Amino acid sequence: MRVRRANVDDLPILKRLWEEMRLNPDTLESRLTEFQVVENLESGVLGTIGILIQNQHALLHSEGYSDFSVADPARGLFWDRIQTLASNHGVFRLWTREQSPFWKKFGFHPANPEVLARLPASWQDEGPGIWLTHELKDETQINAALARHSDQLQAQEAIQLESISKKVRSLNLFITIAGFTIGVVGIAWAVYLMIHRNPFAGR
Repeated sequence: MRVRRANVDDLPILKRLWEEMRLNPDTLESRLTEFQVVENLESGVLGTIGILIQNQHALLHSEGYSDFSVADPARGLFWDRIQTLASNHGVFRLWTREQSPFWKKFGFHPANPEVLARLPASWQDEGPGIWLTHELKDETQINAALARHSDQLQAQEAIQLESISKKVRSLNLFITIAGFTIGVVGIAWAVYLMIHRNPFAGR
């Protein structure tokens, strides 16, 4: 078996799978790009699962198989693909309402109220059931590291702004002094010319 991204040629069998799983095929058809399929050369598509990524969260949904005897091996392949996609997209946490014991073996557990508060609001209506979640990366530590990095950047920016401000003040002072000096020299030169002008110039 192998896993690949679903395409429009898969729609007939996917719609049949969704109907068998009592899912809405019309709604899921419009979300085809979210789906991965597992297939073999003899039987074609054997199963599917949706993977929706939003920011640092990924939702696994609408899992279905034409032959549930291959479900667990297929889930193993899906799990490898899920981890690759999560890594590529910087996902911190996985969510699902799929209740197969398989997912619990791979670290999914019921979300407590504190964790459930992090669920993207747009996923609240993603079907009935208990929310399971799996933390791929420690969100608290990552957010703290990001906050520290942000503070460091702000401190560096403040130092750079102060340095630029000092240079601007020095430049303004130089321009002021230079302008004053040129003005004084100009006035002195004009006075000199008035005093020492040629007395025969008007004759």
